[in-house]
Amino acid sequence: MSDEASPQPVRVDVWSDVQCPWCYIGKRRFEQAVATTGIDVDVTYHSFELSPDTPVDYDGTPATYLAERKHLPLDQVEQMIDHVTQIAASVGLDYDYAHMHQTNTRKAHELLHYARAHGRQAEAKEALLRAYFVDGGHVGRVPDLVDLAATLGFDRDDVAAALDAGTYATDVQADVDQAAALGIHGVPFYVVDGRYGVSGAQEPGLFAQVLRQVVAERADTGQEPAADGEDVA
Repeated sequence: MSDEASPQPVRVDVWSDVQCPWCYIGKRRFEQAVATTGIDVDVTYHSFELSPDTPVDYDGTPATYLAERKHLPLDQVEQMIDHVTQIAASVGLDYDYAHMHQTNTRKAHELLHYARAHGRQAEAKEALLRAYFVDGGHVGRVPDLVDLAATLGFDRDDVAAALDAGTYATDVQADVDQAAALGIHGVPFYVVDGRYGVSGAQEPGLFAQVLRQVVAERADTGQEPAADGEDVA
């Protein structure tokens, strides 16, 4: 760890969706900023549903869905997809829109809360994003989510029971409600140290600047980091 590293991790709360192309790009850029600064961070992912009205088994592609939802010509949407795919490639992500399954992500968010309760949310977040954007996996159906969780070493029956029962549904809704209270209308959205908001998949340099500012302010004031859940308002 570099001499810039904070003695206590900088808490970062991230609202995002596993079906959001900019969220995966933002994740990579933020990770690059962390690697560059050497600052220790404690990241918690919060649920945000970009398309909560999407059926689990949507009969169409992400392109046709966006065209319908945004009332745009399909060729314009395909140009948008090409653009975001190129940006994803610049951070090492190989988006495969030809094999993506547009779906409802509520159960995927429940799985993220399950993983958080078991201390492994970061692994689950990466796995879900990769499944959707790179591997052509389905992140809306419970059996597929159980299979994904099993590859991470989670107990298959326990995950299935939690998802079938909606054990973490209230946690997902609490995240959604908190996003609304904070005025978050798009993702990714980062709240750093409970005080600084960063909207969008910003360049690594901006993330690094915010992290360094938090660490510098702590050093100047002797401020303790906010406890989990504090000051995010």
